[in-house]
Amino acid sequence: MKDSHGVIIVFNADIPSHLKEIEMWHSNFIQQKLQENQCLLIAHHKPGSADEAERPNLSPALGKLSLVHSNLEEDPEDVRMEFVKYLRDVVSSLSESRDREEMSIIT
Repeated sequence: MKDSHGVIIVFNADIPSHLKEIEMWHSNFIQQKLQENQCLLIAHHKPGSADEAERPNLSPALGKLSLVHSNLEEDPEDVRMEFVKYLRDVVSSLSESRDREEMSIIT
């Protein structure tokens, strides 16, 4: 059974080495322990940088994860809303896991 925690990875999508680093972290540490819905990628953009709507060139494994573009100076509310949604999903997953564990003890 996969662990019921979550990971948020914040990176600068404009720096190619960041993509390589998060791919390494994901494949070595996250992918074996978490489900896709337990990981959130946040592509941070500096004001005036590349097009925020453009999806970074992610590996197939990272491409399955939720991705949020952040620019805290121009639209911090979007990031906050996505973060709250992510936290709800993690809490829900944790609750379901706990319920399954309790039921297995009872039966």
